[in-house]
Parts: sequence; structure tokens; C-alpha cells
Amino acid sequence: MPIVTFRDSNPMIDGRQSDRALAIARGVGRLFAELDVALIAEMPLASGRRADLIGIDRKGQFTIIEIKSSLEDFRADSKWPDYRRYCDYFYFATLADVPSDIFPAEEGLIVADGHGAEIIRQAEPSALAGATRRALTLRFARAGANRLDRVLRFAEGSGLKTPDDLHVIDGE
Repeated sequence: MPIVTFRDSNPMIDGRQSDRALAIARGVGRLFAELDVALIAEMPLASGRRADLIGIDRKGQFTIIEIKSSLEDFRADSKWPDYRRYCDYFYFATLADVPSDIFPAEEGLIVADGHGAEIIRQAEPSALAGATRRALTLRFARAGANRLDRVLRFAEGSGLKTPDDLHVIDGE
């Protein structure tokens, strides 16, 4: 998933994510780019919760990916079932050194690293209500537009004046 960066600073990383979680997100981003699914990280939902990664495919179907970077991270989290009502597909994404048997068998599972990812277990589809889909589509579009605006304002504030001053890189 390409991101826009400027010099050594990335305005899209807010410091809440561990290096392990960022590696998972990068690998999942690369996989979902290959699957032609547009992703947004850390998107707030109507419930007030924040999806680690949420994607929309060409059919308008939503996938939420909950990143779990360790056994402790999974054990400390009880909010993930709330995400099911905001997606057609739900996955956990983790690293190879996290035991896969801790994740519920009825949920999708992705194993990732900083270079890529693989779907180990497909997510079962669930029916997303039409009104929820519409509201989520608007929220996704607005979040994407607002983030692009944030990046462009950062560029302007950094003295970058033309599109030639921007460098697109593949997730690093």
C-alpha cells in the first residue's frame, strides 16, 4: 500500500503503535493492495471504537483487521467482538511467533511481517445492514479525504510546493 512521505517524517504515524504492530500493518497493507482492497488505519467507528485497519473492496464490502502483536495484546482486549457489526469480513492479524490457536476459530486469521502477509484462515462473511454500509462508506471516504488533506498541509508547511517534491514509496 503506497504512502506519501516527506523527508524523514511520516505524519500518518501517531506513535500509539508498537514496532511489531506497525510491521503487521505494513505486511497486511501489502497483501490487501494485491487483493485490490483500499485500507485505512486507525479509523474511528460510530461506536467510538477505532478499527486498527479497515478496508473496502470494489464491491463495497468492508473488512476489519484487528492487529494483535502478542499473546498479552490479545488477552488484554475484549472489545474486538464489537467490530463485527461494522464489517462484512473480520480478521485477526498477527506475527508468526504468536500462537495461532489463541484466536477464535470462527474468525479469519492473517499472519504477517513487515514484508507481506498470508491469509491462514478465511473470514466468514456476515450481512452488513444497508444503513450501516452507507454510513460506513461515508465515514471511510471522509477519513481518506481528511488524511490526504492532512498530508498535503504537512507538505505545504514543510516547504514542499509541487507534486514533484512528494515521494511515493511502498509502505516504508
